[in-house]
Amino acid sequence: MSHGKTSFVCLPCRASYKQPYPPRGSEPRSCPGCGGELIHAGSAFAAPARRDTEGWRVLSVLLHAGVRFHKSCCTGPGYRPRTLSEVRARQAYARATGEPLARALVREDLPH
Repeated sequence: MSHGKTSFVCLPCRASYKQPYPPRGSEPRSCPGCGGELIHAGSAFAAPARRDTEGWRVLSVLLHAGVRFHKSCCTGPGYRPRTLSEVRARQAYARATGEPLARALVREDLPH
């Protein structure tokens, strides 16, 4: 039985591609548009509209911090910030508390 497909993202092109899961240790995938390296975003990923500049900036921060969009047992990937103000608040929280940025970015609510 083959596995389903998962999303790969090219940030410079603002494009995502559904492709079969990569085998462990496989070579990085290349963007068909620019030839750059694709980032594995996960099977529960939904790309922002190409013209949504803020959405792509938020996505860039998430992906560069190591946050991915994988499904859990019965639900989606959980909370992910959608605006730059949500990202900035979580970045400030991570700096103030020493919590890793990737963990702070996926916090739905920040402690007061």
